[in-house]
Amino acid sequence: MNGLYEKIVNREEKISLVGLGYVGMPIAVAFAKKVDVIGFDLNEKKIELYKSGIDPTNEVGDEVISKTTVDFTCDEAKLKEAKFHIVAVPTPVNNDHTPDLTPVEGASRIVGRNLVKGSIVVYESTVYPGVTEDVCIPILEEESGLKCGVDFKVGYSPERINPGDKEHRLETIVKIVSGMDEETLDTVAKVYSLVIEAGVYKAECIKVAEAAKVIENSQRDINIAFMNELSIIFNKMGIDTAAVLKAAGTKWNFLKFFPGLVGGHCIGVDPYYLTYKAEQIGYHSQIILAGRRINDDMGKYIAENTVKKLIAAGKSVKDSRVAVLGLTFKENCPDTRNTKIVDIINELKEYGVQSYVTDAYAEDDDAKKEYGIDLIPLKDLKNMDAVIIGVAHDKYFELTKEDIDGIFAPCDNSEKVLIDVKGILDRKQYEADGYCYWRL
Repeated sequence: MNGLYEKIVNREEKISLVGLGYVGMPIAVAFAKKVDVIGFDLNEKKIELYKSGIDPTNEVGDEVISKTTVDFTCDEAKLKEAKFHIVAVPTPVNNDHTPDLTPVEGASRIVGRNLVKGSIVVYESTVYPGVTEDVCIPILEEESGLKCGVDFKVGYSPERINPGDKEHRLETIVKIVSGMDEETLDTVAKVYSLVIEAGVYKAECIKVAEAAKVIENSQRDINIAFMNELSIIFNKMGIDTAAVLKAAGTKWNFLKFFPGLVGGHCIGVDPYYLTYKAEQIGYHSQIILAGRRINDDMGKYIAENTVKKLIAAGKSVKDSRVAVLGLTFKENCPDTRNTKIVDIINELKEYGVQSYVTDAYAEDDDAKKEYGIDLIPLKDLKNMDAVIIGVAHDKYFELTKEDIDGIFAPCDNSEKVLIDVKGILDRKQYEADGYCYWRL
């Protein structure tokens, strides 16, 4: 393993990225500025987009993709040319909230089949402590016929990519690195230091690095759940939660979290990896799972309050038309995976409400394929009984009151129902103009 870092820097050996999504692709592009990189993904359509200079994730942009030297491929045999493999595939959960390790196991088989002696395999996928050593290493050994610790080494460096965030980028976020031994740790740290301007943090062992990652998002999940619970309580009291948080936020050590929908492939998923492992060793999580329950129910809660406001405004709930602005799991990002906006739409459907969905960033194909939703251009939303602004896209901050007015039925003299989930509009202005306004 000696000298692998030097050989990578001298372009005598290559790095591979296995999985080119929101995490893997920016890593591949960053490394390609310094060393030779092979970018592998099973999705041929995605590879063709990258090759033609199109970035469907919006993480680095079309111009950067068109100029990158990453060798994009669907041919797994190309991985034999690399000796430092980074695995960055998603780790979702099943419908019963148990971890779905299929992607990481599949990636391990692909890497294993193409593993050569003297290689290092680093996993970035979020997993519970023990997956790298107990699940991935046996697969690598079985597929390659090589012995871990003798013929190849393994490390773990949890991803901290924040999709849609142009401030906190791969290069500017401290990177946790770990290795199965000191030599591996040293090599992994040096390789990542090529692109991580903020520096690397050497974890004591692989399990510590795995655990650190899984609690980062669990912590956010619990804090957002607390805010959501407060929102439910204050709503019953007739108190504006946003006003309460603004007041409380004047204290220097008050943590600035806000209520909202928790979707995506990290915060809404990672805690289940930890609680699953906890169950295996005989501990039933209380705080973590309580937070998950609250957050998972927020879509239903928002839909119920939409129905209440429709009734309060004298609207017939059945067959009412509701415009839903935003489908992605977070603002300014095209990613619709595990979006909780769908929970609102599905719950409204139970009441006979028709939802008409638009999004400033989401791809039409993704919405149709994942949820059977046909996206509608914002300008075509007319004659609605209610408007739900579900995602705080920057473009929705630009909407004027006239723009919002234009979405409603022009001859309807009843109150206009406006559900401003994240509170991006001026509540007092809309209430003064006779709107039936609600927010978390």
